[in-house]
Amino acid sequence: MEAVIDNLMRQEFVSVWVRDPQIQREDFWHAHIDYEVCIQTNSMCFTKKISCVRRRYSEFVWLRQRLQENALLMELPKLPPRNPFFSLNSAEQVNQRMTGLQQFLDVILQNPVVLSDSCLHLFLQSQLSITKIEACASGQTRFSVDQAIQRCGCELRRFHSEEELAGEGKACFDSDGESTSSSGLGQSSEAVTASEEDTPIKDATPIKEELFDCMSASVCGEQKVEP
Repeated sequence: MEAVIDNLMRQEFVSVWVRDPQIQREDFWHAHIDYEVCIQTNSMCFTKKISCVRRRYSEFVWLRQRLQENALLMELPKLPPRNPFFSLNSAEQVNQRMTGLQQFLDVILQNPVVLSDSCLHLFLQSQLSITKIEACASGQTRFSVDQAIQRCGCELRRFHSEEELAGEGKACFDSDGESTSSSGLGQSSEAVTASEEDTPIKDATPIKEELFDCMSASVCGEQKVEP
């Protein structure tokens, strides 16, 4: 019996959470939503065993395109489609998109071919912009992929429930030492490409409260996203 338990503990796993949608202001009139992407794993494929970064929808679009180019004839799962009527004011639309992003990562992280792609690891475990990810993955930076990931200062040690995860301090730094806050509705993350989520807004505070109400139907702790 002990041998069976020991064998189970030795098995590799990768758990991913897409959660905590937050509105990031780009200027006085425009904003977009990004999401916290958290990884917990014992896999040797990953430099860090626990990490959290923030990513927006347009960055997920870039990631899929890049992975598909390297996956050759293998068809990767689809992302939630672009919606010309996507609204920051709709908690339902935000939650549906977040669920779709979670399902996308759940599938690709089980694919050994995709797991060998440096861009995926930089996307998941560093806060580098897309431009810097491409440069780092192609060896055009003064730092390596592992160094870029290690310099992302995520202080999380464990997370077994959403309450514990939310209670930990989180701050990640890109390779040039610029910090990006993961809390509140303050400064936006570095913009990558335009998308339909870059929407004019006047006051984001009521929206944020509505989104957190909607989160009760989403990811919590080790529980996967419900359809």
